[in-house]
Amino acid sequence: MSRISDTRIRTRDAATRLVAAGRCPHELTVDLIYAEIRQGSRTTINDELKLWKDEQARHDALAAALPPPVANAMLSLWALAVEHGEQVFAQRGEELEREATDATARAESSETAHAALEAQAQTLRAQLEDREVRLAAATAELARAQAEHDTAVREVQTVAAGRDAARANAEEALRAARATHMRELETLRAEHAEREAALRVQIDQATARLEGVQKRVMLQTEEARDAQRRAEAALAKIQQRNEQLVGDVQRLTAEAGEQRRLAERHEKQLAGVMDEARELRRERDALAQQVALLQGQLNARAEPAPTRATRRSRQAT
Repeated sequence: MSRISDTRIRTRDAATRLVAAGRCPHELTVDLIYAEIRQGSRTTINDELKLWKDEQARHDALAAALPPPVANAMLSLWALAVEHGEQVFAQRGEELEREATDATARAESSETAHAALEAQAQTLRAQLEDREVRLAAATAELARAQAEHDTAVREVQTVAAGRDAARANAEEALRAARATHMRELETLRAEHAEREAALRVQIDQATARLEGVQKRVMLQTEEARDAQRRAEAALAKIQQRNEQLVGDVQRLTAEAGEQRRLAERHEKQLAGVMDEARELRRERDALAQQVALLQGQLNARAEPAPTRATRRSRQAT
C-alpha cells in the first residue's frame, strides 16, 4: 500500500514539475509521467493524472472566478485538506495491513500449536473485518465531505457568473444614468459581501465536518488498538492455561503408568496366592481321603465279634 501511495505522490510531483517547465496540463500523458518517475503501474499513474488534471481545471476556474486573495486562500485550504486526508488514509491503510498480517501470522502459529486456538484466530479475523468496515465508512464520509466541498466550489462559480452579469448590467446602466449606476453598484457590493460571507460559512462548515471525520477515524484507530491489546492478553492467558494443562497431563500419565505397574505386580502376587491355594486344596482333599480311609479301618476293627459273625452269615446266605 505504501508503494501505491508513493507512486501517486510522485505522479503529482512530476506533473507539477512539467507544468512549471512550460508544459500545459492537457499535454501531460502517462508516458511522460512514467518517464519521469520510473515506477508504478500505468493504470495507477493514469488514474492519479486524471484526478490531478481535474483539480487543476477546478483551481483555474476558481482562480478566474474569484479575487486572487480569496482564490489563493481557498486553494491553500483545499490543498492542505487533501494532503492531510491522503496522509491519514495512507497511514490508516498501512496500519490495517500490518494488523491483518500480524493477525494472520498469529492465527497460523496458534493453529499449529494447538487446535483449540482456532476460535481465537476466527475472533481476530472478525475484528479485522469489522475494522475494514469502519475504514470503508470513514472513507465514504471523507468522499461525502469532498462532494460537499465540490458543491461549494460550484456555488462559488455560479455566484461569480452572476456577479459578472451584474457588473455588465451595471456598466450598461452607468452609460444611461450615473446616479442609478452608483446605487446599483452599492447594492451589488452588499450582495457580494453577503455571498462571500455565506461562502466562508460553508467552507468553515465543510472544514469542521472534515475535522470531525478525522477525529472519528482516530478514535476508531484507538479502539482497534485496544481490541488488539485485549486479544493479545487473552491469547497469553490461553497459552499459559495450555501449558498448565500439558503439565497436568504429563503428571497424570506418569501416575497412571505407576498405577499400572502396581496393578501388574498385584496381579502377579494374586496369581501366586491362588496357585498356593489350589495346591493347599489338593493337599487338603488328599488328607481327607486318607482320614476317611483310616476312619473306615478303625471302625472295622472296633465292631464286636458276634456282629461280624452275623454279617458273615448274612453274606453267606
